[in-house]
Amino acid sequence: MHDRVYKTEEEWRQQLTPEQYRVMREKGTEPPYTGLWWNHQGEGLYCCVGCGSTLFSSKTKFDSGTGWPSFWAALNPGHLAHHEDRSYFLRRTEVSCSRCGAHLGHVFDDGPPPTGLRFCVNSAALAFEPEDQVREEGLSAPAYE
Repeated sequence: MHDRVYKTEEEWRQQLTPEQYRVMREKGTEPPYTGLWWNHQGEGLYCCVGCGSTLFSSKTKFDSGTGWPSFWAALNPGHLAHHEDRSYFLRRTEVSCSRCGAHLGHVFDDGPPPTGLRFCVNSAALAFEPEDQVREEGLSAPAYE
């Protein structure tokens, strides 16, 4: 388990761009096909912009056709928290960073094998660590097949 990150809303506003703050702290969403990572093909790890927690590997990223970065598995399930979301007259499962509480997106059960999950995540909540940098820093991703 990693240490929880606590910041005031003013500290978050100073750290994040206005779009990142809207998405991550106010549970907003970016329009489809507009985020930096929705069509990104690089190899590496996707991390939380708020606290740097490693969330997803490019090895589990897939094109869901939705316009948001989508993953079929979390890098470490303990780094994500799940909450019921009943906004917009829908019943969904919100996904947030378990370390800093940032809203990331939602998880659905219509993804590809082997998990059948689709983590639909806002690009504004993600930073990308290229594979060569990941190796230098000693981070590791599971060997998904």
